[in-house]
Amino acid sequence: MARQTLYEKLDIKDKLGLVEGWKRDGLTDEQIAKNLGVSKHSLIKWKKEKPDFLDAIKKGKEVSDYELENALHKRATGYYYKEETVTNKGDVVQVEKYEHANPTSLIFALKNRLPKKYRDKVEQDITHNIPQIVDDVSKDD
Repeated sequence: MARQTLYEKLDIKDKLGLVEGWKRDGLTDEQIAKNLGVSKHSLIKWKKEKPDFLDAIKKGKEVSDYELENALHKRATGYYYKEETVTNKGDVVQVEKYEHANPTSLIFALKNRLPKKYRDKVEQDITHNIPQIVDDVSKDD
């Protein structure tokens, strides 16, 4: 009988949903390794050798990336939201509010989405034709 690998011993295949969820929540590989009770090296090895493990990591990260993009977009463009508040009479009512665009988020989004147009570094191609003046001075005087 072949010896069980750590992946099999810890039954990682049944924990792929957890791994995906942890990655979706923004955990690093090191944090996921700690949650599984293994070294980061084991995690890296599994990502190379176990396609199902790598897929769980990728799926979780992809969802997280989309959520971050959506949040940045909302902050950059402004958005409406509902908030519960208490009136002077003590009634709880829902009020619609507007969060104005955040300039920092807007700048960040533009610099990353349209880098040629909105980057900080401006490159200029300046060429000058400077005439070279050489004095022909003889030391024979």
